[in-house]
Amino acid sequence: MSKHICNCEHCQHKLCAKNVPIFSLLDPEEIEKVVSLIVRRKYSKGEIIVLEGSSLGSLVIINKGRVKAFRHTYEGKEQILYIFSEGDFFGEKNLIINQKATYTVEALEDTNICMISKNDFQILLKEYPAISYKVMEELCNRLIRLENAVESMSIKNVEARISSVLLEFANKYGKPHSKGILVELPLSREGIANYIGLTRETVSRKMSLLQDEGIIEMVGNKKVIIVDKEALEDSINH
Repeated sequence: MSKHICNCEHCQHKLCAKNVPIFSLLDPEEIEKVVSLIVRRKYSKGEIIVLEGSSLGSLVIINKGRVKAFRHTYEGKEQILYIFSEGDFFGEKNLIINQKATYTVEALEDTNICMISKNDFQILLKEYPAISYKVMEELCNRLIRLENAVESMSIKNVEARISSVLLEFANKYGKPHSKGILVELPLSREGIANYIGLTRETVSRKMSLLQDEGIIEMVGNKKVIIVDKEALEDSINH
């Protein structure tokens, strides 16, 4: 892993834990204990944080930035499994069942992470059962997303897949806008294609059609305004 230490000027060594859903039920004193266990690192855009098959001895929490978790198919094509952003975590499988990393993690932008060692995290789970519940809740949500992704790739048409991913990004990254919902896309067109099992050309063409229909408005390459959310939802259900 990177040797660059994150100074955490903005979080002052506390926000790392306070902003993480799995620690949200802890009181201030308990948060202080979590903070005392954290080791911080900083990664540049494009830098690999974890390699598939490697041993990861810590729970990794995204303090700032975004990363993608992916595998390569037998054909050598990148398949993106998850997008992790502020407050998200990964590495839990190695801590709980001693499983090596099942995907590679790469920084999509300059990213700060916080790490808690395996031994320290297991102690936290024993002392604060609420953390275990929140971890299970998040893992269930990820399983649901993967199940929906598999169903989408095998059943749903192209329009529905694109609508689904735009709504997913809107729910996670969207902000209110005078025209609807402004979404800063975490992935390029090619990245979106690798996320939902399409080609970059298909994604670009279908998004252009959605814009022509007045359902979305593209703002450069990295932002989209969802003008008609109901239309996107309808395309998934039909």
